[in-house]
Parts: sequence; C-alpha cells; structure tokens
Amino acid sequence: MNIQSLENIMAQLSHLLMTPVILIIVALLIYAIYALGGFFGQYSLRKKYAPIYTMQVQTGQTDWLKGYPVHNYFVNNPEASEDELEVYALKNLETLRIVTRIAPMLGLIATMIPMGPALQALADGNIQGISENLIIAFAAVIWGLVIASLTFWPASVKKRWCADELINIRKLKGRC
Repeated sequence: MNIQSLENIMAQLSHLLMTPVILIIVALLIYAIYALGGFFGQYSLRKKYAPIYTMQVQTGQTDWLKGYPVHNYFVNNPEASEDELEVYALKNLETLRIVTRIAPMLGLIATMIPMGPALQALADGNIQGISENLIIAFAAVIWGLVIASLTFWPASVKKRWCADELINIRKLKGRC
C-alpha cells in the first residue's frame, strides 16, 4: 500500500465522520439548552431557600433542601467523608464540564472535514463547491462555540455553589 492510497482512505474515512459529528453537535445543543434551563431552575430554588439554608448552617441543622445537591447528599449520608462529598460534587458538574470542553473540539473537527473538499473545489475552479463546503465548516465551529458558551457559565457558577456547600458541610461537621 503506497502513501497516496493511505491518504485517500484517511480522507474518505474523515468524510464519513461528518454526519456523526454534526448529529452530536445537535444533541449537545439540545443538552446545552436543557442544562441552561435546569441551571435557572436551580438558581430560583437556591434563591428561595437561601435564608433557610443559611439558618441551618448557623444552627447546625441538616434538613433536606431543594436546590442544594451536595448538602442533600450529606443529609442522606451524614457519615460521608470529605472525599466522598467532593467526588459527588464533581460528579454533579461532570457532564456540563465535558460538554463545555468537547463542543469546540467537535466544531473544529466539523470545520476541518469539509476543508479538504473545499480546497479540491478551489483547485478545480468550482466556486459553488468552495462556498458550500465553507458554509458547513464555519457553521459547525460557530455552533460548537455557542454550545460551549451556553454551558461554561452554568458550570462555573455550579462549581462555586458546590464549593460553598462543601465549606458549609465542614462547618456542620465541626459542630457534631
């Protein structure tokens, strides 16, 4: 097998990746919108129950509260170690963080795949082929970045919320 045939096989295989990558980007967009809605729902619950949560931390009570997942895990598992609580907090953030990181990568993959055919169309003098491939390429990277933008902010804020809950759990454990 010579290098030219290997390059052709790789080009054909990369072209086959385009459909799954686009479908995954669409699925991640749907997830990002869902996660953003869930974030605003959790924000409203935390705002509603913040005075009760603050009172519980100050008085050493541990009752279950909507919008405080790490606190609720501690309420259900009072013997959980700090490491277990941190793992639970990270698990809560994991999907958002993965989507935030993988969406731009998939956008870049979906950008690079049509660049080969676009360059081939350029070599053939086919302006229509160039524009069709570049439209797909740039749309894919834009949607990858939009998805990352939609999930980055909730992931960052939820990380702070989890850290705050972990600090308060340490205070509660100190009182026991």
